[in-house]
Amino acid sequence: MAENSILCSVSSLILSIFILFCCLFGHCNSVEQLGGYDTFTISSFKYPETQIRPFDMRYIRVDLPPWFSSMSIALKSSVNLDIKSAEKVPKSVLPMICFRDGSLPLPDVSSTSLEVALSNRSLDGIQVLQNMEQCYPVPRNMTMKLTNEQISARVLYFGLFNGVGPTRTQSKMIVRNRAYSFAANISVEGCTTSTMQGQYCNQTVELLSCARSGNSSGNGSVSGFFNQSMVLCRNNFETSCHGDGEMKIYSFEILRITESLTISVQNLRLRPLDSIGNSSRIYLMCFARYGAMPLATLHDYSGDLNQSPLVIRFPKVGQWFVSILALHLAKEIGGALSNVSKVCYSLEVQELECPLGKAGPNCSSERYMLQTVLRKYSTPFESYYLPDGGDLISDSANFHLGPLLSNYSVGGLDTWTYFLLDVPRGAAGGNLHVRLTSDRKMNYEIYARNGGLPSLINWDYYYVNKTSSSGDSVFFVLYNSSDEKVDFYILYVKEGIWNIALRHLNSTGDISDGQTTMSISLERCPKRCSYHGACKSALDASGLTSYSFCACDRNHGGFDCSIEIVSHQGHLWQSIALIASNAAAVLPAFWALRQKAFAEWVVYTVSGISSGLYHACDVGTWCVLSFGVLQFMDFWLSFMAVVSTFIYLTTIDEVFKRAIHTAVAILTALMAITKATRSSNVILVMGIGAFGLLVGWLIEFSTKYRSLSCSMDLCLNRLERWPSREWLQNLVNTVMKRFRWGFVLAGFIALAMAAISWNLESSQSYWIWHRLVVFLLFGI
Repeated sequence: MAENSILCSVSSLILSIFILFCCLFGHCNSVEQLGGYDTFTISSFKYPETQIRPFDMRYIRVDLPPWFSSMSIALKSSVNLDIKSAEKVPKSVLPMICFRDGSLPLPDVSSTSLEVALSNRSLDGIQVLQNMEQCYPVPRNMTMKLTNEQISARVLYFGLFNGVGPTRTQSKMIVRNRAYSFAANISVEGCTTSTMQGQYCNQTVELLSCARSGNSSGNGSVSGFFNQSMVLCRNNFETSCHGDGEMKIYSFEILRITESLTISVQNLRLRPLDSIGNSSRIYLMCFARYGAMPLATLHDYSGDLNQSPLVIRFPKVGQWFVSILALHLAKEIGGALSNVSKVCYSLEVQELECPLGKAGPNCSSERYMLQTVLRKYSTPFESYYLPDGGDLISDSANFHLGPLLSNYSVGGLDTWTYFLLDVPRGAAGGNLHVRLTSDRKMNYEIYARNGGLPSLINWDYYYVNKTSSSGDSVFFVLYNSSDEKVDFYILYVKEGIWNIALRHLNSTGDISDGQTTMSISLERCPKRCSYHGACKSALDASGLTSYSFCACDRNHGGFDCSIEIVSHQGHLWQSIALIASNAAAVLPAFWALRQKAFAEWVVYTVSGISSGLYHACDVGTWCVLSFGVLQFMDFWLSFMAVVSTFIYLTTIDEVFKRAIHTAVAILTALMAITKATRSSNVILVMGIGAFGLLVGWLIEFSTKYRSLSCSMDLCLNRLERWPSREWLQNLVNTVMKRFRWGFVLAGFIALAMAAISWNLESSQSYWIWHRLVVFLLFGI
């Protein structure tokens, strides 16, 4: 009995330990699942291997919803550059990758971006992507992870460029730079519940409940002229308590244009109730951030709520995050250590909204929502904006400002007028064009901001006068502005609501004096590529965003073709030299005609004529046929001229020459129709001609110095006496006499190859060397 009880107790103990182990194991497993894997994949894209040709680019769009936790990028490329070698590579051929939040990057607008790209040696340096873009040399392998603490929940673009700078958009006759390929995997992870945020979805976020509290007017202020509405947001629980160094995170959303945002705490108490301490000496730090998780080291606004509320003027529309951090709860006060363990409070957020049609300080300014008017027969998203029911000028994009300006000023100093417009989803590759024209000196300042109302301290771009503007910004370009005219572009404008504010200075007089018109439009290419190029459109790799770019002519470059790379006089002389260099074909044609080599005469003559017509078309003078046909004829006949010259130097029978000519014609035609401009064709053609010349020499040598009728004994006697000194001397004299121009030909070929290697960056110089050298050596 005792043994059975002992056995039962032992068995029960073993069973209990096993069950406890299983429960603990299961509990740990569930904790790991909830804590480490409480995320799901929002989107995952795999971009196959794609080749980026020289001076080309590729954009990729990544959408980041509000509940995203992290984004991972794995990129593999064929670029093989280390840090030291990347610094030595010219910027025009340097492969780069650029990131920008909200819109497409454009690194060759400003030289500042190029300098930053070379100074950023590691992708680990990415911290925050806001208005500025960040560029890096393309690595061979890259793995990067960005969290919702680093970037806001909107749209992230990154672009891959094969060379940057003004020459990237310049049209080129021959492109010899290397292409590179890349493949990428992009995945976006999100949190399964809206109340859990952070990189690992392990941070609790309390959603504030908001309600409209009715109208409010300023006490003793000019805001009493206009009724204002207030949205009041509070935490769900009456009080929130947390200890020293503990951070709590709250979230709320602003749905309308707001004049001010006030964050404060109410009913501040210490715990326990009988604690020794003074609440006024406690730091209750508040960190606010738009669209992303705030940190003590990374935030947009901050303040001590125990001292005063945190007031944010003209906050952006969208989701906001607020974190509260309590500090110095336990410290020595009056010689005694306080026993404060927690601090409790009620969080309150007040959103002060203006009535419809009003905005600005104290809601005293006029606000207009512009309607979008699509242009006829245009590309997607190309449009202009007009006030609803305003004073329109026929069917143009201009409207008069006089009837729309605010007629109420604060203190009689200035007035503000706000215009709101919407840049639709997918139109981030367009350019926002703002223009003001007046018949007298204007007294306006312009401020633009995405997502919120602009002010003197909050703006994305601004223009005060010709010397004071956002000229240092990469994406702000000012054109032909004067005292009577303002004309600027915001390049690759961000999606969403934009606010354009006009500040009319010293408006105590009659503000209707003078006729001032304004136009706001979303255009494809700035300034129509300065009339020096063609505007092209394309889609990013995801197919969700349309963007435009300029393809400039031979003399201009830059993002808008406004940079003159080759002057008009230089282009004129280069064109004359390039076309006139084909006159060198007269020399070999005359030589072939004199030698009665009629086949070679036809090849040299037609080659010179087709080359002249091709280059006349290429420089924009005149095109007798299509560019592709002229290019094929030029390259094919040039290849045939080189090989024909080599074959003519041989003395083989005409039967063999015709066979070789037929085979070479087919081969060179294939070379000319498929990538005729590649450098390997030059070496290949020279190799074919040299091989034919060598075969001819061997045949001539064998036929001249071999006696077929000699007997074996006679041959042996000759072998015993061969080679004699006289025989070798005769052989050298014969070779030098017969083939002396072959050595001259080899020298000129070496000179031509050297000229090609020195002038790879200038296609026109390359062709001038080609005609002057190659045709002159034919003439010899």
